[in-house]
Amino acid sequence: MLNTLPNIKNFREGNFFLLAGPCVVENEDITMRTAEHLKKVTTELKIPFVFKSSYRKANRSRIDSFVGLGDHEALKILQKVKSELELPIVTDIHLPEEAAMAAEVVDIVQIPAFLCRQTDLLVAAAQTKKIVNIKKGQFLAPGAMEFAAKKVSDAGNRQIMLTERGSTFGYHDLIVDMRSIPIMQQTGYPVVVDVTHSLQQPNTTSGVTGGLPNLIETIARAAVAAGTDGLFIETHPDPSIAKSDGANMLRLDLINGLLKRLVTIRQAINSL
Repeated sequence: MLNTLPNIKNFREGNFFLLAGPCVVENEDITMRTAEHLKKVTTELKIPFVFKSSYRKANRSRIDSFVGLGDHEALKILQKVKSELELPIVTDIHLPEEAAMAAEVVDIVQIPAFLCRQTDLLVAAAQTKKIVNIKKGQFLAPGAMEFAAKKVSDAGNRQIMLTERGSTFGYHDLIVDMRSIPIMQQTGYPVVVDVTHSLQQPNTTSGVTGGLPNLIETIARAAVAAGTDGLFIETHPDPSIAKSDGANMLRLDLINGLLKRLVTIRQAINSL
């Protein structure tokens, strides 16, 4: 039986849920090792867990950046994670025609931040009848996300989550406004804070996105204290050799301690 999916109806009871994994499916070994480790620690801490990895990266800064192994090969690896480890899966899509293909494997269809206003993409995701996680565009106010959500609900799917992932602050930085959490929760949908993408430093002159992984715990602690329903954390056994977003991912062996401390904060908040 699959690990429990985030409960859309009772999402604010108990622990926060976690969407986590490597940025992109690089190979079977890294994907399986990361999923096994994350399942073990989240089971011990009673954190509802969904494994995350992109089968393709379509919005890289440079044309020579790694985009994936190939859609079918990467989805096959995600299917192995799902069937052998009994984990639900989340992955992102970039074109409407990808929705049905991804939905054959995944449990949550994710809309990238840059594409959160693309009506055709949102409707296609809605039509899969899967949970749809919409990332807030770096260019949008949190209150504007009700309109993205409405496109999905008007297409007949109210299984929606909204994700904060930072707002553009100048050319090379993002800021996380914790007011986004209660503002987006007013829609009635669960809100996730994407901790690691919020710490990206985009548009660098090298064409490779930078990051501030030393601040991962700062953002995660603040998000849990502010009442987020879920966290999104990209993690990798060795971010220094990761093929995508290594500059802002959490090293896998650090996630145990981080999650334990975050659970303590959540318990304190729940007791108030």
